[in-house]
Amino acid sequence: MADQKIFAGPRIRRIRLAKGLTQTAMAEGLGISPSYLNLIERNQRPLTVQLILKLASVYKVDPHELQGEARGSISALKEVFGDPLLAGELPGDQELIELAEAAPNASAAMIKLFRAYREQAERLSDLNELLAREGRATALSSARLPIDEVHEIFERRPNHFAALEEEAEAFISVLDPGDDLFGALKAWLKREYGIVVKVLPVATMPNWRRRYDRHSQRLFLSERLSPFDQLREVAMEACLIRMTVAVAGEIQALKLGTDEARRLARFELGRYAAHALMMPYQAFHAAAVRARYDIDVLRSRFGVSFEQAANRLTTLQRPGASGVPFFMLEVDNAGNRFRKAGGQGFPQSRFGGGCPKLPVHAAFALPGQILVEAVEMPDGAEFLCIARTLEGPQGSFSERPRRTALLLGCDIGFRDEIVYGAGLPASAKTGQGAATAIGPACRLCERIGCLARAEPPVTRPLGLDEMVTGLSAFDFQ
Repeated sequence: MADQKIFAGPRIRRIRLAKGLTQTAMAEGLGISPSYLNLIERNQRPLTVQLILKLASVYKVDPHELQGEARGSISALKEVFGDPLLAGELPGDQELIELAEAAPNASAAMIKLFRAYREQAERLSDLNELLAREGRATALSSARLPIDEVHEIFERRPNHFAALEEEAEAFISVLDPGDDLFGALKAWLKREYGIVVKVLPVATMPNWRRRYDRHSQRLFLSERLSPFDQLREVAMEACLIRMTVAVAGEIQALKLGTDEARRLARFELGRYAAHALMMPYQAFHAAAVRARYDIDVLRSRFGVSFEQAANRLTTLQRPGASGVPFFMLEVDNAGNRFRKAGGQGFPQSRFGGGCPKLPVHAAFALPGQILVEAVEMPDGAEFLCIARTLEGPQGSFSERPRRTALLLGCDIGFRDEIVYGAGLPASAKTGQGAATAIGPACRLCERIGCLARAEPPVTRPLGLDEMVTGLSAFDFQ
């Protein structure tokens, strides 16, 4: 033990505090100066054999208490930080050692909480498997999760954030990107914050789109992403760094109820700011009006994807320079709805978005093609709808690609201002019918004889008649 250096400052401090001693009183008992004891407690001096023996004789401290106390905690903490949720947060074991030694009670509490989390996750997994075997689905949709709160607030309000638009325009003037926004953003991140952007192969980063390593000051992007999505990820990171105050102000104005909801809102606002940076408002609005809102023209002119250009069209609501008030809906081929937004809020009460006859569902049969259709609600309101499939991140040969579909809509009254109005039948252009009859959702729709009906309406009793069978599987009175 004579050649072994033992640094046990936090443990010495705990022993002293447990006995109610000041540094001066303990130093006097050990025969050393208070300043030397202070250095020991701050791990700037090791314990000598003489001091260990003195601690054992004067304060009845077990020498083994000063050695190896944190080994078990360190092992358990490694398990905690080995979880996928926390993987990569620590660069090495030194911080774990410091945590275990300096705050053993907090470490023990963290380990206890982690084990409870793991046990709860296993129970939920077992319950989900049991319900699946019994053919029953979990009713998570009935619970109000933070993501539900965020979606509801963003869907209700206009998809326009004036403060972020102004910040994006100021940022563009600083960057002066010319025709290379990606290069300008990388140079700005490197120059201002020392952050290096690097694209990594799938084998190196198989599960992430983007990952910022704060220890090495590197922003990693997956090569699965298209060049447009890589640009958006870098733009998001840069906007969230530069626009911290503006984003925080918008989050506060949303009056969200939980920290998780605020974190999710920050991500959504970062995405909005990135689009505002990639497609500056004045230039994009002017181009959209000249091109009569042709999404393919706009995506080519601004070097963005179809989804990004369509999304940006829903934000053109600046007072005095507003565009057509588009709304959008994104779904997968199972009917799951990922995103809803609108220039004046998503028209939930007037449009709904849950009808299986919407062209957004038919788009999956014609990937990459734009479908244009006029639709009519039960109350006579008509909308012009544009639908197209979107390709997700690139997978390997053995993986099934992720594909969603986007619906962009507006009131039929704007058909003459939009290039897609020319794709409507002549009768639809003049407002004289030929629109597809839809409803807000099957449960809220009372159209009789609908072949696409998936559920009976809640407002009508089923018309069960052994002698008559209607066209719908859910006949009602």
